[in-house]
Amino acid sequence: MSAGSGYALLDFGDRQRLERWGEHTLIRPDSRAEGPSGRPADAWARADARFEGRVGGGRWERARPLPERWPVDHDGLRFTVGCAPSGHTGLFPEQATHWRWMREALSRRPAGAPPPEILNLFAYTGGASVALAAAGGRVTHVDASRPAVGWARDNAAANHLDTIRWIQEDARRFVERARRRGTRYDGVLLDPPAFGRGPAGDWRLDRDLGTLLEAAAAVLAPEPAFFLVNVYTGDLAAADLERLLTWATGVDPAGQEGIELDAAELLLQAEDGRRLPTGVFARWRRLPG
Repeated sequence: MSAGSGYALLDFGDRQRLERWGEHTLIRPDSRAEGPSGRPADAWARADARFEGRVGGGRWERARPLPERWPVDHDGLRFTVGCAPSGHTGLFPEQATHWRWMREALSRRPAGAPPPEILNLFAYTGGASVALAAAGGRVTHVDASRPAVGWARDNAAANHLDTIRWIQEDARRFVERARRRGTRYDGVLLDPPAFGRGPAGDWRLDRDLGTLLEAAAAVLAPEPAFFLVNVYTGDLAAADLERLLTWATGVDPAGQEGIELDAAELLLQAEDGRRLPTGVFARWRRLPG
C-alpha cells in the first residue's frame, strides 16, 4: 500500500472536521467538534471540498474536481471513499478500534476450530465485514440499502476477499428468520442508526434497540467469541448501553467468569493528539482459557 494514502483527522473545532482521505482533503460538519480549531484558517482554506449544511441534509461544495470515489488505505486494508450526498464518505475510520478488538477475540478460539461465523447488522459499506473476513471469519453482511451493499462488495473486491455473504434486507427481519431457523453465530456486531425506514417499518433506536439486541443474542453460538453494539446518537450514554447489552444478552461479568465487558465513548484522535468523541459502544468478549 502506498505511503501517505491513508486517513488522518488533521484538525477539528467550531463543529467541523478537517480530514485527509488519501489524496484529498475534506471538511465536514460534526456537532461534537466543539471548541476552537487547532490549525490556522489557511490550512482549512486549502480543502478540496466542504459539506455545507447538516449531515443527511446538505450538499458538497467542491473547490476543485474530485473523482466519484478514490482508494484509501486504513488499518492494513484498502477501501474506496467518496463525497456521498449524505455528507458521509463511505468509511468510519474510528471503527478500526473495534476491528482490532474483534480480531483479537477471534484469535482466542481453540486451534483447529472451524472458521468463525460472524453476523454484521446495519453493515453499511462493509468496513467491519472486510476486516473480519481478512482475519479468517465467514461474515454475513446485512444492510437494507442496495447502494451500501454494492459499495461494500467493491471494498471486499479491493481486498481480494470472497468469504462474505451479502444480504440486502432489514436487520430485524433477518434476525427473526435466523432465530426461527436455528442459525447460530460466533460473533455479532451492529451499528444501528438513530432513525430509519425499511421494509419492516420505521426504526427508532430508543424504542427498538432492546428488542433487536435480545433477538440478536438468541442467534449466538453456545460459546460465542464476542458481541458488540455501537451507536452514533448523542442521546445514549455508554453506561446505559452497557446495561441494555447485559440485559439483552444475559451476560454479567460480575457473576460470570471468562467474560470481559467494556463500554465507553468511541474516539478519533487528531494529529495534534486531541481526541474527538464520535459515539458510544458496549461490547463483551470471551477470555482465553
